[in-house]
Amino acid sequence: MYEVHDWAKVKELVREGVSKQHIAERLGCSRTTVYRLLSLETPPRYERTPRGSLLEPFQDAIVAMLSDDATAPATVIRQHLQRQGYGGGISILKDYLCEVRPAFLAARDFQRTVYAPGEILQADWWDTGVSVPVGKGATRRAYGMVTTLPFSAAHAVVYAHSQTTADAVPALLGCLTRPGGVPGKLVIDRDSSLALCRRGARPRPVDELAALLGALAMGHIVLPRRAPQSKGGVERSNGYLETSFLPLRAFADLADMQAQSDEWAETTAWPRYHRRLGARVIEALTVERAELAQLPDPLPATDRHLEVRVSRDGFVRVASVDYSMPPGYAQRRVQVRLALHELQIFREGRRVAAHVRSYVPADVVRDPEHMAALREAQAAQRRLRGGEPELPAVDLARYDALVGAPL
Repeated sequence: MYEVHDWAKVKELVREGVSKQHIAERLGCSRTTVYRLLSLETPPRYERTPRGSLLEPFQDAIVAMLSDDATAPATVIRQHLQRQGYGGGISILKDYLCEVRPAFLAARDFQRTVYAPGEILQADWWDTGVSVPVGKGATRRAYGMVTTLPFSAAHAVVYAHSQTTADAVPALLGCLTRPGGVPGKLVIDRDSSLALCRRGARPRPVDELAALLGALAMGHIVLPRRAPQSKGGVERSNGYLETSFLPLRAFADLADMQAQSDEWAETTAWPRYHRRLGARVIEALTVERAELAQLPDPLPATDRHLEVRVSRDGFVRVASVDYSMPPGYAQRRVQVRLALHELQIFREGRRVAAHVRSYVPADVVRDPEHMAALREAQAAQRRLRGGEPELPAVDLARYDALVGAPL
């Protein structure tokens, strides 16, 4: 960058008749620089090239984050932007957020939403906070997959002992069979058992849930993060269950809990008067059932498929529980179909064993027929290890006598 002093000195020396070569030597620059300074009509001055804000390349990312959570603090947003290459400070980010955040907050103003009959079904896990017996003195926490039809406020719940995809998919199908039809779309949050959320990609249902929705011809909506108001119907159902179903109840096991819950829904929850509806829930559900699509017959398969190896002692381990097998399958690979309440074992397409599913940690489930056959097989092996059986000497003379041969 040329300075104004250089430009003035060049002008002075030229006026004095000094050659451009000598001027360059005195100023310690090239003759090209001298020519450039002489070509300037006005004194040189520093002019900063206008640049866009450091935030401009990241404005779309900021909009996306505010769409997910309009109240996200600037510090958190800056951390996410830094991973994308943002090198600016926190002050300009705060100034920009002060300009754009109010528009997103205004969009979050709550209003009453009206749904058409059969339009959507909201689903969510419910942590009951209750542990129920599972046998052999053990207990396990009970969770409920709760669904609600917002138009009629009718809910359904299926209970499980964990919140995995293997539990969520059959539980959702069970919730659909209770009202008896398929709504247009399923609304879920970003729970890892239901939705697959990857950075830079649009969230979508996990493969097992997508297969079920495809079989039911049912659409889906995956909600943005921290948006419980978008599924307020099922959130209210969870609260209703906690305050009206659970108090003063005891449960012998998960099946008993499910039976009591279904009976309570049909005799208490559905017949109740709902102020928003101006009618009983069952009356609105009758209207909504007319808009639901029919469930396919047979119902889609939701069992979890596994492939495991049989142990040397004739057991297969599934979900930390050992199940017995008939003799002859040790060290072989078998296929397992795991449902909420049962387990089936197949070998090359043929079912070889079936058990009631156990939720007792580290349990060992034995079929009496398997154990009896196993004892017989072990006894036969012991006899073989003891050596060849001793046979009495054969008197060949009696065969000669039978055919009349001379002795």
